Amino acid sequence: MEFLQTIWTALTTQNEQLSLILCIPFFFVDAIVSMLLFTTILDIHSTKKRTIIYVITISIVAAITRNLIPDPYGIFINMLSLVLLVKFVLKTSWLKSFIAVFIMYGIASVSELFLLKLYLTAFKTPYESVMYVPLIRIAFTLSIYLSIYLLYRIIKYGKFHINLDAMTKKNKILFIFTTILGLVAIGTQFAIMAFYSDKMPIVITIISMVSLLGYFIMNIYSILSTSKLDTTSRDLEEAQLHNKTLIILHDTMRGFKHDFHNIVQGIGGYIDREDLPGLKKYYEQLLQDCNRVNNLTALSPNVINNPAIYNVMADKYHKADEMGIQINLGIFMDLNEIETHMKIYEFTRILGILLDNAIEAASECKQKVIHVTYRKEENRHRLVMVIENTYLNKNIDIDQIFQKAYSTKSKETNSGLGLWEIRQILKKNNHLNLYTTKNEEYFKQQFEIYY
Repeated sequence: MEFLQTIWTALTTQNEQLSLILCIPFFFVDAIVSMLLFTTILDIHSTKKRTIIYVITISIVAAITRNLIPDPYGIFINMLSLVLLVKFVLKTSWLKSFIAVFIMYGIASVSELFLLKLYLTAFKTPYESVMYVPLIRIAFTLSIYLSIYLLYRIIKYGKFHINLDAMTKKNKILFIFTTILGLVAIGTQFAIMAFYSDKMPIVITIISMVSLLGYFIMNIYSILSTSKLDTTSRDLEEAQLHNKTLIILHDTMRGFKHDFHNIVQGIGGYIDREDLPGLKKYYEQLLQDCNRVNNLTALSPNVINNPAIYNVMADKYHKADEMGIQINLGIFMDLNEIETHMKIYEFTRILGILLDNAIEAASECKQKVIHVTYRKEENRHRLVMVIENTYLNKNIDIDQIFQKAYSTKSKETNSGLGLWEIRQILKKNNHLNLYTTKNEEYFKQQFEIYY
């Protein structure tokens, strides 16, 4: 009994050192509930191995920075460690890493200040007891983690998450700006509440907290709704392009079905006369129409499975088709891999410029042909996109085409900035390369992404 009494006395008496020691195991709880929260909100998927590495590492870092390094240096080191671990262990973007830290610190601070106000006012517990009496400190800490976990369950049940990847650049900036301002405003308000906790009624505290949080949430909801509208518009545009492709494919197939008997009769005529050169020419013409059907089949969101790339490819394909240009597609990789190795908006800019140039050059030729190929070369650790097109100007200087304002066309119809803009993107990314060659028949651009 005396031993138990001694333990009880130690737990219920102010002891800052003992309070810190007993709270060390809760760093693991903190890491787990915080990770559950921000991965759910930001829709971050992680493997079991990465999760274990993240939880153990951040728990050790938190134990060191909070107990051995004085503030504000400890807080700064802990935040920096969080950003780096989320980025490199959980394999996310820098943007998601920074927002994850804002979410963790923001929600944890709000929970802590609100519960502190509750302990100080409602439970009539002095500040020193909450912070330095081990038993009350443990209860207070568990209350914070419980509130965060309950918030996580509510968010998961409501299937609420923020898809940053689907946002436009404008919406991303607006979201970041709103989030930072909102967290600063909430943190400031709660700091004021904590400072004047003995003078401000609990009812006023709750009303102030709820109204500020409500305003912040409504702003975030408004931004997310706008982002969803942008996504819906993009999906509708993609569906319209795909529908156009299906209509052309359907009409072409109907034509083949209707003319099949005539096609076979034509082949029979050449065979009866044993006219092999004529049959070969007839076959080549027939093959061109067959290739057109194959290309239309490949021009599908299921094959070109990246929405941004599909929209550019479909738009340029139909543009070329209207000009009588044949585009042959060859896709031998998962196009979503491109997005993991470079910014997709930069890739689509490069793709659009190269296709525009290829269409313009091929349109001048008697034989209007463009070949587009995507492939993955695992032995060389690179993704490759090749665009080849027929061209008329055999004297084009491939060493000068990337110069600013250089163009083979008149200044009124062409700015000459397209390839120069590509060169600027390449300069910013040392793992990208564009290799330009030509022969008597084709002008070739080979874009390479190394990983």
